[in-house]
Amino acid sequence: MYEKHLMICGATGCLSSGSNLVEEALVEELEKHGMRDKYRIIMGGCPGFCEVGPIIVIYPDEVFYCRLKPKDMPELVEKHLMEGEIVERFLYKGPDVDVPARFYDTIPFYAKQKFNVLRNSGLIDPENIDEYIMRGGYRAFARALAMEPIAICDEVKEAGLRGRGGAGFSTGLKWEFTNKAPGLKKYVVCNADEGDPGAFMDRSILEGDPHAILEGMLICGRAIGADEGYIYCRAEYPLAISRLKIAIRQAEEYGLLGDNILGYGFNFKLNIKEGAGAFVCGEETALLASIEGKRGMPRPRPPFPAQSGLFGKPTTINNVETFANVPLILKEGGALDFASVGTEGSKGTKVFALAGKVRNTGLCEVPMGITIREIIYDVGGGIKRGKDFKAVQAGGPSGGCIPAEQIDLPIDYDSLNKAGAIMGSGGLVVMDEGTCMVDLARYFLSFTQKESCGKCTPCREGTKRMLEILDRISEGTGIPEDLDTLDSLAASIKDSSLCGLGQTCPNPVLSTIRYFREEYEEHINDKFCRAGICKELFTYWIDQEKCTGCTACARVCPVNAIKGEKKEAHDIEQDLCTRCGSCVEKCPQDCILVVPQGREADVTN
Repeated sequence: MYEKHLMICGATGCLSSGSNLVEEALVEELEKHGMRDKYRIIMGGCPGFCEVGPIIVIYPDEVFYCRLKPKDMPELVEKHLMEGEIVERFLYKGPDVDVPARFYDTIPFYAKQKFNVLRNSGLIDPENIDEYIMRGGYRAFARALAMEPIAICDEVKEAGLRGRGGAGFSTGLKWEFTNKAPGLKKYVVCNADEGDPGAFMDRSILEGDPHAILEGMLICGRAIGADEGYIYCRAEYPLAISRLKIAIRQAEEYGLLGDNILGYGFNFKLNIKEGAGAFVCGEETALLASIEGKRGMPRPRPPFPAQSGLFGKPTTINNVETFANVPLILKEGGALDFASVGTEGSKGTKVFALAGKVRNTGLCEVPMGITIREIIYDVGGGIKRGKDFKAVQAGGPSGGCIPAEQIDLPIDYDSLNKAGAIMGSGGLVVMDEGTCMVDLARYFLSFTQKESCGKCTPCREGTKRMLEILDRISEGTGIPEDLDTLDSLAASIKDSSLCGLGQTCPNPVLSTIRYFREEYEEHINDKFCRAGICKELFTYWIDQEKCTGCTACARVCPVNAIKGEKKEAHDIEQDLCTRCGSCVEKCPQDCILVVPQGREADVTN
């Protein structure tokens, strides 16, 4: 028996912050004191609060330590493990707490969250099937084996689960279509090709609780009559793939995958297909083509995959988060529990990747219907440096911007659609007053234009033309008619593109024009970017009255363009300045001004 369990975040986010080095230092320190065998150290899944990683949670003490470094391990071992003293300087501290917070239930980031999909992440060893089973794992599958397949579809429909990877189609209805499709050979496919910039929900679920996805796919296989499944996961997720392989091997050893599972005559084989990182392969028909060994390009629908999918056979495709919800629904009474959370049209919870100009970046799971304000200010802790909230991009490159005046909009499928955005897979990029909405639209359109497979003309050529216009506007050569042209091109691309990538890629442009038209007009008519992002449209000047000569800006200038003596007002040599923005970020007095090109005299006078 171990005295304590030390759960270290071993997900990609914390690993990038050095949690593996923290683990090595912890093991080394315990061995130095001859205490290694007394404590169980687990490299677990993501506990969500990426902003404060690396994280160690100590059980049964229920102590949450964060922002740890290898050099902190001697103090942690000596004070906490040897002397039983909580090390306050490792606890969570922030502007949202009066005293250091000891555990999840006292950290505001977690207060409004509800863990369904993330129920095991950060609590179990993701590479140990026994711990998943101990938490109720595979019981829902055992129940499903005793049910009629169509009854499983009905129960998922009753719960109101909608697909968590895109448009939010009814999961149970999709399963029913495949169940009723003729044919003996059918497939289950898990879409883990998470390609949205800033999105890491699926990756974290796979890394922290891989057996939940396996169980969800097994239940789906039973419901539709499939005996084989594929997990399509991008190769850039090596840890997720490694843990999936371990989970599959363990499930096979336990008789939960293979032939005649648990004696019910149900057979199911599971394969992993590594994707090459093409964003378009997140579209279901392109994904199927890639599994088949073809170039990942979409095909016209109908026929839909439920009738003719992988290798021409009826196929159900859902994403990682959707499958992770299924065991919750199929457990005894789970459908009613699931449906009791959320809104009338959007049941359950949603996992979001919270990124951008928000204090608390990370992964959060909240009930459907929570407002944007609650996510940004209660979960996210507000905007960095006390700046004003400007907008949030929901749904990634296929989504749209929600402006500050709609901050109390509830987050559900229907509300987001009406606002010009989509739920998508769950990326939320928060923007402050320093974001240029023209540049933001240009960034997302640039991404989708590069990722277009090129098969259909509207997407291939239309996005290129739209991007050219946005480039001109950003460079100060746009004309007023450009806005009408963008609207017209966007409508044509949405109406005539072959797949979802083309049909939704104009959304960032349309939503920013809809809510921030004055910024486009300012770029076009005044040749000015108020946010100081479009470099051809502004210069930086230092307010001589506010500058204290602290030299913070000069120290970070990469081209030494800022001159001046310490404790005296500084100046910027305009011929050297590259307008990189480093000085603006560092200036503690906010005394660096963004001035329109050609109007520098307004400042100097």
